[in-house]
Amino acid sequence: MAELTREQKQFKRMTESPVRPLVLKLALPTTVSMLVTGIYNTADTYFVSNLGKSQSAAVSVVFSLMAIIQAIGFTLGMGSGSIISRSLGAQDKETAGHALSTSFFSALGIGGLITALGLIFIEPIMNMLGSTPTALPYAKVYARYILCGAPIMMGTYVLNNLWRWEGKAVFSMIGIGLGGVLNIFLDPLFINTFELGVAGAAMATLLSQCISFVLLLVPVLLKKNISRLSISLFSKDFNFHLKIWSTGLPSLLRQGLASISTICMNQVAGDLAADSALSAMGIFGKVFMLIFCFLLGIGQGYQPVLGYNFGARKWDRVKTAFTFTFFFGTGIMTFFGVLLYIFAPQLMPLFIDDAEAIRIGTHALRYEALVMPLLTTNVMCNMTFQSLGQRLKASFLSSLRQGIYFIPCVFILPHIFGGILGIELLFPFSDILTFLTSAPFAMLFLMRLKKETNFELDKNGSSRFPWD
Repeated sequence: MAELTREQKQFKRMTESPVRPLVLKLALPTTVSMLVTGIYNTADTYFVSNLGKSQSAAVSVVFSLMAIIQAIGFTLGMGSGSIISRSLGAQDKETAGHALSTSFFSALGIGGLITALGLIFIEPIMNMLGSTPTALPYAKVYARYILCGAPIMMGTYVLNNLWRWEGKAVFSMIGIGLGGVLNIFLDPLFINTFELGVAGAAMATLLSQCISFVLLLVPVLLKKNISRLSISLFSKDFNFHLKIWSTGLPSLLRQGLASISTICMNQVAGDLAADSALSAMGIFGKVFMLIFCFLLGIGQGYQPVLGYNFGARKWDRVKTAFTFTFFFGTGIMTFFGVLLYIFAPQLMPLFIDDAEAIRIGTHALRYEALVMPLLTTNVMCNMTFQSLGQRLKASFLSSLRQGIYFIPCVFILPHIFGGILGIELLFPFSDILTFLTSAPFAMLFLMRLKKETNFELDKNGSSRFPWD
């Protein structure tokens, strides 16, 4: 019997090996890469916070800008990745190549435009993002380097998703992980040893992103992946571009609304307690994301398994992947919720020496710890419907936490609960409302998976249950 090709071996692995171990094997490297990313973001906050609360507030402000860049990169990466995974499951390499090439070169072009416009209008942008007058000089310095790296950052997100959706998450872990580790070592070197301050932190972030980009791109150039990358495969079909963007729309909404909600929160928090509240909530965001990385990593290990088996029309494996990941993720978040509640008072002083910021951050972390087990429901629904091309459901669900519920809460809760307490309760309130809205989607999906064994594809390649 002829030996299987590399593509055939990967297809067999993704569609025939036991589902639960497969999800965990793919989740491990994605979780590691997510954690390293979270750690080096936290490292930035830690080292910059030691310079002062205005510098810490500046990094929190620029984080909103980075979230916008990340939102566009993830939109292209997730949109093309979902198409790539389902296409490879259906053994359609041509479509996978078009998806990769179109998203990658689009990312570079859009990133270049962001760089040019951002550098021209940097001061009004920083003010719009919620910078206080004392934080503005530092925010401008930090943002210049981040803006220069926009094309690289966006290209990195596309390549990261390529490796993940092809089921080769180890390449993603190496690229993102080594870049992140480098950032952790460069932060103290540039900030303290070279005495570059906030500029040093930004330089470290930019250099680490460049290293990650190279590490992710080189294996593609060496043809270690299945999907082909070539400028000749860049699609001229507007509908194909639309398909990538619409499939990735939940990521754009999720990240974009996160940026907008952070801007709103910064404006309100800055009015209530100036730099102390900005610093506290900025640190809260970094600590929370570090924990949230575990759930995202597990979910990202699940997505290519779902995509491949959906493309291969193996519905029993789709059901097993969903149920296992859902309950495993809920257990993980419950465990970390308990730890966060216990150790929140010890975490905040690690990042800042300001009594008011520590008090605000500790309360916010403890309130969020109480609702952490609820987070899995919305994340699983988002990832599932996006993976299967059910764009409207995924887009709606991704808009809940950081948009539909969070933004009104920013302006309502401080008035109801008397200022700072309202800021501290923003995330848990939004998470409870998001869970109550997402739970019916998850339960209906589970019930119907138990009853139905057949799916249909619509003319656009999206999933379609017979009973939808």
